[in-house]
Amino acid sequence: MRENIHPAYPTSKVHCACGATWETRSTGGDLHLDICSNCHPFFTGKQKLIDTQGRIDRFQKKYANSPKEKAKAAAAEKKPAAKSEKKSDKKPKKPKAEA
Repeated sequence: MRENIHPAYPTSKVHCACGATWETRSTGGDLHLDICSNCHPFFTGKQKLIDTQGRIDRFQKKYANSPKEKAKAAAAEKKPAAKSEKKSDKKPKKPKAEA
Protein backbone atom coordinates (compact mmCIF):
# COMPACT_ATOMS: atom_id res chain seq x y z
CA MET A 1 0.00 0.00 0.00
CA ARG A 2 1.13 3.52 -0.66
CA GLU A 3 1.97 5.67 2.32
CA ASN A 4 0.74 9.20 3.10
CA ILE A 5 -2.36 9.05 0.83
CA HIS A 6 -5.03 8.44 3.49
CA PRO A 7 -6.80 11.37 5.19
CA ALA A 8 -6.56 11.99 8.92
CA TYR A 9 -9.23 10.10 10.90
CA PRO A 10 -9.41 11.90 14.26
CA THR A 11 -12.00 11.65 17.03
CA SER A 12 -14.94 14.01 16.53
CA LYS A 13 -18.01 14.92 18.57
CA VAL A 14 -21.56 14.50 17.28
CA HIS A 15 -24.19 16.93 18.63
CA CYS A 16 -27.93 16.43 18.06
CA ALA A 17 -30.63 19.11 18.33
CA CYS A 18 -32.24 17.09 21.15
CA GLY A 19 -29.09 17.53 23.27
CA ALA A 20 -27.55 14.09 22.82
CA THR A 21 -23.78 14.07 22.34
CA TRP A 22 -21.34 11.25 21.62
CA GLU A 23 -17.90 10.72 20.19
CA THR A 24 -17.00 8.95 16.99
CA ARG A 25 -14.34 9.20 14.34
CA SER A 26 -14.67 11.25 11.19
CA THR A 27 -12.57 12.84 8.49
CA GLY A 28 -14.91 15.87 8.46
CA GLY A 29 -14.60 17.07 12.05
CA ASP A 30 -17.46 17.73 14.45
CA LEU A 31 -21.01 16.90 13.30
CA HIS A 32 -24.26 18.72 14.15
CA LEU A 33 -27.45 16.70 13.53
CA ASP A 34 -31.11 17.68 13.46
CA ILE A 35 -32.34 14.26 14.55
CA CYS A 36 -30.70 11.13 15.98
CA SER A 37 -31.69 7.68 17.20
CA ASN A 38 -32.54 9.11 20.64
CA CYS A 39 -35.23 11.42 19.27
CA HIS A 40 -36.29 9.85 15.93
CA PRO A 41 -39.92 8.56 16.00
CA PHE A 42 -38.95 5.23 14.41
CA PHE A 43 -36.65 4.37 17.31
CA THR A 44 -38.62 5.99 20.14
CA GLY A 45 -42.09 4.80 19.12
CA LYS A 46 -43.53 8.29 19.61
CA GLN A 47 -44.89 10.18 16.66
CA LYS A 48 -44.01 13.84 16.40
CA LEU A 49 -45.78 15.87 13.77
CA ILE A 50 -43.92 18.96 12.77
CA ASP A 51 -46.68 21.35 11.82
CA THR A 52 -45.37 24.03 9.50
CA GLN A 53 -47.71 27.01 9.39
CA GLY A 54 -50.78 24.95 10.33
CA ARG A 55 -50.68 22.73 7.24
CA ILE A 56 -51.88 19.62 9.05
CA ASP A 57 -54.86 21.44 10.56
CA ARG A 58 -55.78 22.97 7.20
CA PHE A 59 -55.63 19.54 5.53
CA GLN A 60 -57.81 17.92 8.19
CA LYS A 61 -60.36 20.74 8.02
CA LYS A 62 -60.44 20.60 4.24
CA TYR A 63 -61.12 16.87 4.01
CA ALA A 64 -63.03 16.28 7.27
CA ASN A 65 -66.45 16.99 5.75
CA SER A 66 -65.85 15.93 2.17
CA PRO A 67 -68.83 14.49 0.24
CA LYS A 68 -66.99 11.20 -0.30
CA GLU A 69 -66.55 10.69 3.43
CA LYS A 70 -70.24 11.39 4.05
CA ALA A 71 -71.25 8.93 1.32
CA LYS A 72 -68.95 6.24 2.75
CA ALA A 73 -70.36 6.73 6.24
CA ALA A 74 -73.96 6.56 4.97
CA ALA A 75 -73.21 3.45 2.88
CA ALA A 76 -71.55 1.76 5.85
CA GLU A 77 -74.66 2.30 7.96
CA LYS A 78 -76.99 0.88 5.29
CA LYS A 79 -74.93 -2.18 4.29
CA PRO A 80 -75.29 -4.34 7.44
CA ALA A 81 -79.10 -4.12 7.37
CA ALA A 82 -79.24 -4.91 3.64
CA LYS A 83 -76.94 -7.91 3.99
CA SER A 84 -78.97 -9.50 6.76
CA GLU A 85 -82.16 -9.26 4.66
CA LYS A 86 -80.48 -10.81 1.62
CA LYS A 87 -79.18 -13.77 3.59
CA SER A 88 -82.62 -14.70 4.88
CA ASP A 89 -84.11 -14.60 1.35
CA LYS A 90 -81.52 -16.92 -0.19
CA LYS A 91 -82.18 -20.61 -0.50
CA PRO A 92 -79.43 -23.07 0.31
CA LYS A 93 -77.52 -24.21 -2.75
CA LYS A 94 -77.63 -27.83 -3.79
CA PRO A 95 -74.29 -29.60 -3.96
CA LYS A 96 -73.19 -30.38 -7.51
CA ALA A 97 -72.87 -34.00 -8.52
CA GLU A 98 -69.27 -35.04 -9.07
CA ALA A 99 -68.30 -36.63 -12.37
